Amino acid sequence: MGQEVGEETASGVGPAGLDLVYERLGDRAAPPVLLIMGAGGQLINWPDGLCAELAGHGLQLIRFDGRDCGRSTHFDGAGEPDFTAALAGDLSSLAYTLADLVADTVGLLDVLDLDSVHLVGASLGGMIAQAVAVAHPGRVRSLTSIMSTHGDRMTPPPARPGATRGVPGPPPTTRELYVARMVAGASARGVAADLEAVRAVAERAWDRGWSLAGMLRQAASVIGSGDRREGLSRLEVPALVIHGAADAAADPAGGRATAQAIPGAEFLLVEGMGHGFPPGVWRQVSARIAALVHRAERDHEEGRIRPLS
Repeated sequence: MGQEVGEETASGVGPAGLDLVYERLGDRAAPPVLLIMGAGGQLINWPDGLCAELAGHGLQLIRFDGRDCGRSTHFDGAGEPDFTAALAGDLSSLAYTLADLVADTVGLLDVLDLDSVHLVGASLGGMIAQAVAVAHPGRVRSLTSIMSTHGDRMTPPPARPGATRGVPGPPPTTRELYVARMVAGASARGVAADLEAVRAVAERAWDRGWSLAGMLRQAASVIGSGDRREGLSRLEVPALVIHGAADAAADPAGGRATAQAIPGAEFLLVEGMGHGFPPGVWRQVSARIAALVHRAERDHEEGRIRPLS
């Protein structure tokens, strides 16, 4: 599982002292955008085509493997969380919490010497991005939350941990099963997916260090984190909430409620988009994110928003 060309390792990240593998794309002088993927998602799960569109809008992108996935530090000794107990209020089986993922994110900015960035988070990554903006507003230039929600779980929740909604069978435990599950999941979401591209990314993700237990630990980390609407209501940064109209893993109502909680936030419901980024939405999604980023940059330069750091 050696690093690929363009990947680098940030060492000693955050209070946990993690190794996080990351990749920078685009012009280093352009506004920095940190991409935070969802549970079990690696840096490669941000589609190359979407990243190319974003970079083409004059943005610098940083995408990374969070803790417990890909080539970053794994917590294999922690075991799997007990979701039933956690949802009932017993959090003792959680290896870490949303606050730890927030600390990882801020720690990565410190190692990369970035005082502030534009945050773009998907699914669990959207929750992390929201929590970073609430706890560390000076580090955030703008916030984009995608296919996420303001609470401590998705609405409606997955049928069971590790399951892909609409795809029967147990969670995948081999490369073949994992790849088949990802392809079947993409086919079942009612959107026009590039199945060969899905297969290729799934194969790379497995080979880079996909972990079922790691995904479950990440997913469980948000349980008990509470409702962020009060904190979101105090944000003073430009914000955009994006949700797929066909999202079966995170109900669009959660996205609408998130946008309603943030003063001045825009809400974009994307037709033909589920809980992922099919090629047909790249142009629209990238254009809206880029517009928000550049507006935030202009507002800061003209003194219309508070200092960025």
